[in-house]
Amino acid sequence: MARTATQGTYTGFDRMPIVGEWRTGTAGRSRQNTDPYTGDVLTETELAGTEDLDEAYHAARETQQEWSRRPAEDRAEVMRRAARILADREAELTGWLQREAGATRPRAAMELTLTRAVTERAAEQADRINTWVSADSDMKNKENRVYRTAAGVVAVISPWNFPVHLSNRSVAPALALGNAVVLKPAGDTPVTGGLFLAKVYEEAGLPPGLLSVVVGSGSDIGDAMVEHATPRVVSFTGSTPVGRGIAAKAGIKELALELGGNGPLVVLDDADLEQAVAGALYGNYFHQGQVCMATNRVIVHSAVYDAFVERFVAGARALRYGDPRDAGTQLGPVINAKQLDSIREKVAGAVEDGAELVLTGEPTGPTGQVLPPQVLLGGNDVTTAREEVFGPVATVIRADDEEDALRLANDTEYGLSSGVYTRDTDRGLRFALRMQAGMTHVNDTTVHDDAHIAFGGEKASGLGRFGGDWVVDEFTTHHWVSLQHAPREFRY
Repeated sequence: MARTATQGTYTGFDRMPIVGEWRTGTAGRSRQNTDPYTGDVLTETELAGTEDLDEAYHAARETQQEWSRRPAEDRAEVMRRAARILADREAELTGWLQREAGATRPRAAMELTLTRAVTERAAEQADRINTWVSADSDMKNKENRVYRTAAGVVAVISPWNFPVHLSNRSVAPALALGNAVVLKPAGDTPVTGGLFLAKVYEEAGLPPGLLSVVVGSGSDIGDAMVEHATPRVVSFTGSTPVGRGIAAKAGIKELALELGGNGPLVVLDDADLEQAVAGALYGNYFHQGQVCMATNRVIVHSAVYDAFVERFVAGARALRYGDPRDAGTQLGPVINAKQLDSIREKVAGAVEDGAELVLTGEPTGPTGQVLPPQVLLGGNDVTTAREEVFGPVATVIRADDEEDALRLANDTEYGLSSGVYTRDTDRGLRFALRMQAGMTHVNDTTVHDDAHIAFGGEKASGLGRFGGDWVVDEFTTHHWVSLQHAPREFRY
């Protein structure tokens, strides 16, 4: 496949694309975007206000219908070019992820692999609209058809922890399926969460007005993003409290909400401890634990509890933390000082609740936002077990037996991701099917590798499914058309 001729390094991230024009916002306030490790200012943006948002929605509405009528191959080709551009600009985007999101090199590489995969998959889905299937009719000479059409305008609100992927996994399929998108990235990651993607799609030939990016504060445009009459679908990834607020304010719209998690990882008495420890270290500390699918609680059968704890603490102690640009770094900085304070407060709260802090360390680095791995031993009721921590913190919990482990795992309001380790995969499957979660992994916590395929949550962890063919249902609608092929007498 021929490579796309890549332009020079992207610049101009002090502006945002609204109605096809890169410009500053009208909120009358600006925000600095800083490196969480060094504290260096990366960009400064004049924030968007409700006037900008209204213009973006208006342009999206005006341009979407013509885009949805374009041949599927036209839309698919834009996606394919975007995927090639992402590959060509991998080093450039990796640098932004390291500087803006505090991502280590392996973490950035994994995210960019997912981002390209989502874009390539979107190209394959472009022909899923403007198609129809037959529906049975009991009436003579009558034909029923159900057409799948683009939903219209999609509002996407994305988080800072996996900014490129968690924006693009909605943006790419929504555009490929004939929709227009207005994207609001997180304030901590405006470039990787939206502005860089907009440059990619612009270079790929996406018509102006189909993708606008509004960088603004929640207090200025947050409510308006979801309350506005234009969007037919609201796609949000973030915390459960914010998700509940969106559900209350959005009105009659399709909602795709991926919310918080409190992932349990269960280690049964017959588990391969070397494998289980490696999986638990990855699940708890990958990207500093700032992953909605992260392991929040490690629930270990009493028969192997002591041996597991010894190995797990040693493994956590050996993890290398520091500058995300260094090739050997495994944990980089927490995204901002507010998040760091929240993590440390939860650790202190768990100790007050009776947990034992067996591994700790003070924050380090130029900004003081690199928190060393933390390990607590406690019950399911301590703060770090009850609440989503979203930091490099593991709480290890002793279970009496398999049934107790299942009870502990399900004793949470969340239901996003989960895992179980056992040498008996049939036993693992039986256990997995009893766990209350959108995803359960048996002997495998490298769940991020498959995040482009399918994902979703249960209970307070969200509504809807992301990825795979499920995303087609999220961003399309159905139109029933009946055809009477022969004259029929009507009586009133």
